[in-house]
Amino acid sequence: MINTALRLPASEIEALLQGRIIVVMPNQFITKGREFALCPTDSSINLLPVEQYYHSSFLPIAQSAFTQLNSQGVLIQPQQINLLPDEEQLKLPLLAYKIALIKAWARCEMCQILNNAESLAYLSQLTIWTKEGLQEILTQRQNIFLAYLRVYHLPKSIEIAINSNSQFIPLPQFINVTDTKPVINDRTFAQRKRQLEKLEPPLHPELEELQSAIASLSISQPAAKQLDNDIQVFLGWSSDKLIKQADPNLAWINDIAALGDRSIEQDDKKTNYQAGTDFENVVRDSLELLGFTIDYAHKGGAGGLDLFCSKPYPLFGECKAGRKIPNDTAVQLLNLGMLRRPDLFNQAAKLIIGPGEPTTQLQDAAKIQSMAIIKPETLQKLVKLQSNHRNSVDLFKLKEYLKAGQSDEEVEKYIDQVYTEMSLRSQIITALKELSEQDNETSKVTHPSFTVTEIRVHYNATHNPRLNDELVHDLLIELSSPLTGYLGRIKGSDWKSDRFYFLRDLPTS
Repeated sequence: MINTALRLPASEIEALLQGRIIVVMPNQFITKGREFALCPTDSSINLLPVEQYYHSSFLPIAQSAFTQLNSQGVLIQPQQINLLPDEEQLKLPLLAYKIALIKAWARCEMCQILNNAESLAYLSQLTIWTKEGLQEILTQRQNIFLAYLRVYHLPKSIEIAINSNSQFIPLPQFINVTDTKPVINDRTFAQRKRQLEKLEPPLHPELEELQSAIASLSISQPAAKQLDNDIQVFLGWSSDKLIKQADPNLAWINDIAALGDRSIEQDDKKTNYQAGTDFENVVRDSLELLGFTIDYAHKGGAGGLDLFCSKPYPLFGECKAGRKIPNDTAVQLLNLGMLRRPDLFNQAAKLIIGPGEPTTQLQDAAKIQSMAIIKPETLQKLVKLQSNHRNSVDLFKLKEYLKAGQSDEEVEKYIDQVYTEMSLRSQIITALKELSEQDNETSKVTHPSFTVTEIRVHYNATHNPRLNDELVHDLLIELSSPLTGYLGRIKGSDWKSDRFYFLRDLPTS
């Protein structure tokens, strides 16, 4: 239960919530263990104009935070009393009634006093403040109080009226807080705290610049938002579990199987066939998300080919709504494929997708013509895999599992195989993370790193089948690639002397 709030510039609270910083500069010492809400205020609390106070890369975020804060005010008309009944009332100006939205609370883990001007350049590199801004604070106050804050999200935002300019202000009532939603996890906070204490240079300044550059785009662009999230996780600014959210633009994935069932219902009732059209559309969207290039010149309809994918290899498809997949489906696909693209059809993959049961005659024809048949539920599982773990579906490997005839079991084997491979990689990452946490308890190394043999020994102690150094090294190289970014790598003179360190988890659920 807390009933006080620390007033900070709205920009700096936003930086805390994004995980960009873990420290603030109050104008007085804060005792370790003190807990309080974080109350945003405007830029007048700062000693310099915003443009001089924050790094240029952080300015768009700072200005956006202050603009949002200013929009939360309310104008009220002061009550007027006319002391002279024969005189006209004075027109009093409207008064601004300030309202702040509190989204988080914090615990002070340490308060450090800095009065060494030589350390300001290093502190500036690790935070959002310019060297000039830090120098101005030091000049005016003689000391810089650097409070290390462990920040947690509140379950629900709270609105309060601001009527005080004190650093700490009382809340109108006690609020109940929990530490279940930290902005960053324990291990990352401990690493960054040590980095600041020792004033070590940032590990990835270029990525920090890139993140700042795309931060404004992420508001309106889902792709930019995902990239922004990934970079923040890589930098240790955010916890993966907190920022990993379902993309609202991919909600249709959960409807793939349902649209197939709906097509059966409409077929039974002999009503309009809109559900069949919807099913065809969602199948095209599914194949596109899996990585196929759809040729939209083929959109089904009377005498039309339902599906044609040109890359990464040609794939011809037929969607069939209804309770049964009829005998002539294979013949339709064969005739339309040979008619539209005779140069590609014989060597192409051929796929029939429908919720119904294929007839015996169709099963036989599909085997003869090398046509795979799958249900919408199987397609949905594939698309969910690709959605949750981008680029995890290898379309060339998938092609090997599209066997002639009913292929649901074979495709599900492939899905299980992908999850097994991801689970192995996740376990390797966990083994390195466990080594790092053990090392953190016994040493003061900011980023402990380990050899292939050390990681392999720790993994083999608790897992079967046991792995050899060569296989573990291959997996570590893959996981430390800039395109994956789960681990970091310090290149040695040969592969046996390479060292690796933990960056982020690989969730497989």
